[in-house]
Amino acid sequence: MLLAGDIGGTKTELAIFSPARGARQPLAQARFPSRSYQGLGPIVKEFLAASGIAVRRACFGVAGPVIGGRAKVTNLPWELAESSLAAELGLESVHLMNDLVAIALAVPLLQPAELAVLNDVPPDPEGAIAVIAPGTGLGEAFLTWDGSTYRAFPSEGGHAGFAPANPLQAGLLACLMERYDHVSVERVCSGLGIPNLYHYLRDSGRVPESPEMASQLESGGDRTRMISEAALLPSNPDSLSVATLSLFVSILAAEAGNLALKVLATGGVYLAGGIPAHVLPLLQQGRFIEDFARKGRLGEVLRRMPVKVVLRRAALLGAARWGLEPAGSR
Repeated sequence: MLLAGDIGGTKTELAIFSPARGARQPLAQARFPSRSYQGLGPIVKEFLAASGIAVRRACFGVAGPVIGGRAKVTNLPWELAESSLAAELGLESVHLMNDLVAIALAVPLLQPAELAVLNDVPPDPEGAIAVIAPGTGLGEAFLTWDGSTYRAFPSEGGHAGFAPANPLQAGLLACLMERYDHVSVERVCSGLGIPNLYHYLRDSGRVPESPEMASQLESGGDRTRMISEAALLPSNPDSLSVATLSLFVSILAAEAGNLALKVLATGGVYLAGGIPAHVLPLLQQGRFIEDFARKGRLGEVLRRMPVKVVLRRAALLGAARWGLEPAGSR
């Protein structure tokens, strides 16, 4: 049996798979709040005890760089190592991979119902594929065709420098440079970054803050969730929250276009992570593709790239795929 996991800054999802049932039909599955635990080991032990199923191997997608079998979760104080995890959990082997590699591995397995199409054009069947995933942080990865299958590769592009695409975004960069030595794309294009956009728009006087939202945000809790929910209300949405998500969508579109150009993603661009599916109505309004393709002379190249939103948590599927497939077919 295989234990697979999606280890994120906010949630950790675990599932057990068998070769007979495959990567799409787990025998047991559960989700845990990551910050409520001191590390991955206690979560796994709790899950395995509750499931009553014995496993031999594990494969985890981790939100952070994986180097030499070791990883530090970017937005958690967890340090993971394959050998020590295997010993702690009593497993034959543990494999750690970047969570965006896990998501990328899942992309070829996704079914039409698990995707929402933003740019409906045919893909190059052997073209590179770009994956960008804003969730708690911002992850990026890509796949290339090797002649028989797609191979997934990691990236830490979310920690590259934020490149403003217009004067409004240039003001945002100038504002954040007063607070941070390095303003990464993740600072403005993730769950962690959405409050930065809100405060910038408020403090610059571009959009006034309502007393109700000010009181709600001061009460504590998840500011990103509060802002998103206020922006997506079916009636009387909060104006500053709407402006915040509009700016977020514009930044995400520009960064998706940057990644698409860097890997020449004629096979498609996939938006994953928790946020795109949550704000799907905003992505479908057309502004996203306009900002995605606003790349000067290369704009028409981008307009010929398929763009889709992943509607499911795909990292678990990708980790399961890696663990269940023979090594030679990965």
